[in-house]
Amino acid sequence: MNGMSAITARSTTALGRAMLGIACAALGIACAASRAATGVDGSAGPQPSDVSRPDAGWTSAWATALQPMPERPDLPALYRAPDVAGRTVRQIVHPSLDGRSARLYFSNRYGRTPLELGEVRIARAVDAAQGSAGVGTAVMFGGRASVLLPPGAEIASDPVPIAIARGAPYAVSIYLPAQRMSAWHRVASQVNRVSSPGNHTADTSGAAFAGRFTQSAWLTTLAVDEPGSGTVAAIGDSITDGMGSSLNRNQRWPDALARRLAQSGAAQTGVINLGISGNRLLSDSPCYGEALDKRFAHDVLARPGVKSAIVLIGINDINFQAMPPRPGLDCDYPHTAVTPDQLVAGLRQLVASAHRAGIRIHLATITPAALPPPREAQRQAVNQWIRSGGGADGVIDFDAALRDPDAPTRLLPRYDSGDHIHPGDAGYAAMAAAVPLDSLRSDTHP
Repeated sequence: MNGMSAITARSTTALGRAMLGIACAALGIACAASRAATGVDGSAGPQPSDVSRPDAGWTSAWATALQPMPERPDLPALYRAPDVAGRTVRQIVHPSLDGRSARLYFSNRYGRTPLELGEVRIARAVDAAQGSAGVGTAVMFGGRASVLLPPGAEIASDPVPIAIARGAPYAVSIYLPAQRMSAWHRVASQVNRVSSPGNHTADTSGAAFAGRFTQSAWLTTLAVDEPGSGTVAAIGDSITDGMGSSLNRNQRWPDALARRLAQSGAAQTGVINLGISGNRLLSDSPCYGEALDKRFAHDVLARPGVKSAIVLIGINDINFQAMPPRPGLDCDYPHTAVTPDQLVAGLRQLVASAHRAGIRIHLATITPAALPPPREAQRQAVNQWIRSGGGADGVIDFDAALRDPDAPTRLLPRYDSGDHIHPGDAGYAAMAAAVPLDSLRSDTHP
């Protein structure tokens, strides 16, 4: 591995992205860019340095899944992006693995215009809540401080000489000379910062970072160079994303699972969270991202160092089919009718895709949501199939962990965040406690 960055550009069609992601992961080769990155001066930018997998030897320690932002003139405030053009965005990440050095991965996968990263720095956060950090280390791309990514492209930085400590907060500061958000991760459960105009990547104080937002953008992965490490990818909907958990406290079930693994002595097993709130298994959404069966290849199989996946999905497929159409932005569109057999077929496809890529996969039962009887029957039918094994490498019974024994269609009250669908912090801790650690350890270190 030399110091050159690796860049990939994927087909603009969902099928093309999925097929290319499967091929790259299964064959262990670099996906060559069809549209090259350039320097901001228009000169040739960083290119793949060889035909080996660009992330060979690197393991994801933190990651997120991006989703396209809805575009309408009448967007509600919830879906309006902060003004970032000519400013610096400072995002806080908590890696789940130690590392001797790091690589940062950036994406313009859903972009409609080129993405210019003017300067990027990473530093240990001093006060994550206030946005203060050390001066940190410059992040380079093929030896350059800036890079221009065309629409559809993604890039991995050069190795960054910074020691990474598991669980510690790191501030990634990105100066964007002329950029607007077109994709984000909408529910980050973390307050991130936007500066006043200018390049504030090296600021140690948080004084310039008065803007606050609870999304994240562009940065998709922090990987570490740590021999013998492996990562578990948790993927799903809002219950994996952590809706209902405490802001800035890392209380989602994948966070709690990472802590359990570390406390058990499995220090070389990381956990990354690829949940998207509102996500469905079989249908795209204008607000909630591509269907999980489409994004699985890119978000899990092609992620560096992933050895195992935990999949929790289906409640929104069951629910959104019954939601009435809304005028204006209808995030539940399309209101696709589904059957348990269709959901089972989608899960079978995920199992087959993971196994083709050499990744073990665990299916999780759909958690209680106080559904009306017809939809509850669908949930129970899918859960019955999941409990049968379904060809997966393991089953995690989150339904059993969270349900009220006296009313099993509902969450146990002490686990309920209050909306009867999403757990609170105690519920997410109970989910993490329900995951069998020995199985994950054998997945990542066979």
